[in-house]
Amino acid sequence: MSKKVKEMIIQEIEQQLQGNRDVLVLDSSKLDAVTDNKFRQTLESKGVHLLTVKNTLARKALGDVGDALRDVLAGPSTIVWGSEDIVALSRVVTKVVKENTKLELKGGAVEGQVLDSAAVEKLSKSPGRMELISQIAGLVLSPGAQLAGALLGPGGKLAGCVKAIADKEEETA
Repeated sequence: MSKKVKEMIIQEIEQQLQGNRDVLVLDSSKLDAVTDNKFRQTLESKGVHLLTVKNTLARKALGDVGDALRDVLAGPSTIVWGSEDIVALSRVVTKVVKENTKLELKGGAVEGQVLDSAAVEKLSKSPGRMELISQIAGLVLSPGAQLAGALLGPGGKLAGCVKAIADKEEETA
């Protein structure tokens, strides 16, 4: 393959990745054509993109991340990226890999850090972006809710006492 063709393929890979450097790497070479097609359709329906690539070209397209993935990008490789965040991606991929024993999760990269398959599985069990945002929002709002409860508690008791006195005066009047 000529150098010009390789450069064009690398540019195409970069364009498809759209600057995304959080990727997972699978080996889907053991799948038959029908199973591979179903596997790809399943992932693409969930917003996950796949690209089977030549390892040297993938390393160059991924830049620094590709250099770090040198050990992971060995043998047949399919790069997987997309979904709402890397945690959601790892959940989808690990679920599909568990359902199909012919698939092999080789590893991945998150923010330039290389993960092996065990680390990707551990990542899939951690909270996602939206879950973390909701937890932070709950922590931020918690003191305000406690303060409101503290202010409303005695006020509610006082209002109950005033109402009881008013009711008693109405009965006597």
